[in-house]
Amino acid sequence: MPTPLPFWRQRGHCFGDNLVEEPLVQLALVAVVGLGAQLLAWHLRLPSILLLLLSGFLLGPVFGLIAPGTLLGEALFPLVALSVGIILFEGGLTLKVKELSASGPVVSRLISVGALITWVVAALGARYLLGFDWPLAILSGAILIVTGPTVVGPLLRQIRPKGRAGTILKWEGILIDPVGAVLAVLVFEIIVLGGGVSVPGFVLLGVVRTLVIGIALGLLGAAVLIGLMRRHLIPDYLQSGVTLMLVVGFFTLGDLLAAEGGLLTVTLMGIVLANQTYVPVRHIIEFKENLQVLLIGVLFILLAGRVEIENLLAVGWPALAFIVLLIVVARPLSVLLSTWRTPLTRAERIFLMWMAPRGIVAASVASVFAFELAELGVPEAELLSPLIFLVIVGTVIFYGLTSGPVARRLGLAERQPQGALIVGAHPFARQLAAVLGGLGLRTVLVDSNYHHVAESRMAGLEAHHGSALAEDTLDGLDLAGVGRVLALTGNDEVNALAMIQFRELFGGAEVYHLSPQGDTRPAGLHSGRTLFDSQNHYEALATALEEGATLRATPITAAFTYADYQSHYGPRAIPLCVVSEGGRLAFFTADARPAPRPGHTLVSLVRPENDNGEG
Repeated sequence: MPTPLPFWRQRGHCFGDNLVEEPLVQLALVAVVGLGAQLLAWHLRLPSILLLLLSGFLLGPVFGLIAPGTLLGEALFPLVALSVGIILFEGGLTLKVKELSASGPVVSRLISVGALITWVVAALGARYLLGFDWPLAILSGAILIVTGPTVVGPLLRQIRPKGRAGTILKWEGILIDPVGAVLAVLVFEIIVLGGGVSVPGFVLLGVVRTLVIGIALGLLGAAVLIGLMRRHLIPDYLQSGVTLMLVVGFFTLGDLLAAEGGLLTVTLMGIVLANQTYVPVRHIIEFKENLQVLLIGVLFILLAGRVEIENLLAVGWPALAFIVLLIVVARPLSVLLSTWRTPLTRAERIFLMWMAPRGIVAASVASVFAFELAELGVPEAELLSPLIFLVIVGTVIFYGLTSGPVARRLGLAERQPQGALIVGAHPFARQLAAVLGGLGLRTVLVDSNYHHVAESRMAGLEAHHGSALAEDTLDGLDLAGVGRVLALTGNDEVNALAMIQFRELFGGAEVYHLSPQGDTRPAGLHSGRTLFDSQNHYEALATALEEGATLRATPITAAFTYADYQSHYGPRAIPLCVVSEGGRLAFFTADARPAPRPGHTLVSLVRPENDNGEG
């Protein structure tokens, strides 16, 4: 009996013979490269969109390994639209209305007056720099109104700016997407219909219709989900899936009833869910964040893979001048007029001017319109998608590489924040915060015990009352200058939950917890790093303080080395952390033991001299 052929040979392929033509292989390439590019970008500290666009360009037009149009056919653009809707819903889940108390007027101006200015400047640039006909130039300007949470959000998480600028940019990046998409669709419809419509009336009617339908469906969708969850009509394990079902359903309904009404619908759904107090939505937010990572990777590679090299070359060097126009003229002018007579500082205004990268919404809308306009025979329509592609790459490179240094130069951010958020404000946490503060490092204490918080404040420490696990507490914290979290409570379960809560914000390498007090290890502690060693858990540290131990900061010098320190203090001292001359903080943990050198300051818990060093 003959040996059966492997499946790839049965289908007429082998590894060296056009295997990449297989849809399965193309889909696998898109998924693997999409997530791999984001992982590599994290290691290189680069905006992930840069590597995603480059990967899509290499996989598509350069090496021909994927063909998005052939791979997905007519389903490509509907898939892109649904994915963008899910991304904007996730963005809406991050918006807290109370953040608008000081920033609301600026945000509303940026998405109205600022959007209009950007539209006009971009349209003029497309007409006179690129030579586009007026209809295509106006459409290009409308598309480039948007910035986008897929680019702005990661940059803000990396920079962590102080003050109101970060909040304003976050709100603008999410709310401007439906605005720009709606205007772009209306301009597109005017181009298709020709001169037979009253443009002002058509635009006004379209905007009003989208607003009414989007707001109504957004509120209805949120109310349906809240009602189902509040009445326990959805089991816990299905809540994320049902949420996704409702988002897709209401997005589609909104899109069918009004121009880009789906984007407004799902954005508002997210905002309502994030600000209601009837049902918890943290698990839904985590699910959508994970889904967003996959969608962003897939979308950028698919859209970049559709760009043709000859069209990029046809746009040519004038595109560079066009990008400079957007960065140097359009954004500063829109911010200046939008922040006129507002309480924003000069530094905040400049930082707002320095952050307007374009993202997935611009890419997706341009891809759809370029395809449809080309089908209608509109001149130069095939240049729209490569132009937007170049603008995305150019703005992401510029803002991605310069916004961090600019924020630090303006005093709004630090390169690598060394401060600490301390969960717990008991005596040991207070002493540690005081010593670190004395060494120039910012510390923020959080505790649900008001007595501990009051004691901290009387000691001149920055302390907040509330549970570190509550969303409201986290939203109210100013984490500028904070680069790590220390879970120091006496409750191992709380410490474990804090690790899960803050891991995404600070990264697994910068979340720390005390060693568990018993033989069991609560689920979640594996996601953080164990401080000190297994013997120095909460009870051991509290007992040492009660017996007279104190925290000391000891300078290590050439005359008093670490060996001298060990000889002098012996087992009476428990090394806790080291602060270098440049202010870098490193803790002694179960997996890492810093080597103090001259110029370092060693922070340790030192027992009294009459203590025998045991216990």
